[in-house]
Amino acid sequence: MSGNSGNLVSHTETVIRCPHGGRARPASVPSSGVRLDGQPVPTADDVFMVTGCPHTVDGVPLPCTTVRWTPDRDAVLIDGVPVLLDTSTAQCFSAGLVPQGAPVVDAARQGVRCG
Repeated sequence: MSGNSGNLVSHTETVIRCPHGGRARPASVPSSGVRLDGQPVPTADDVFMVTGCPHTVDGVPLPCTTVRWTPDRDAVLIDGVPVLLDTSTAQCFSAGLVPQGAPVVDAARQGVRCG
């Protein structure tokens, strides 16, 4: 790892939800090979899928389906790819790629402090 942010690192057991309550999880096991509390550490390259989003617009279901991450330029890196931190910005999207809002990270379940 390289970088210095002083922020908490997220791992696959960190609870991430869309703004409507759906659960966001990596679509596959993160490939970084780095583990935190025995769990793989996801990076900004990992695809996150959302399940259980109840969002509707005018009575029509428009659930969040994915989360896309925008890593910080000075992020902590694993093999040159930014890890997901509590300050990493992201956007939830519908299947039609309509922005739905930022995901919510449960701070109580986050891992270790970097820096």
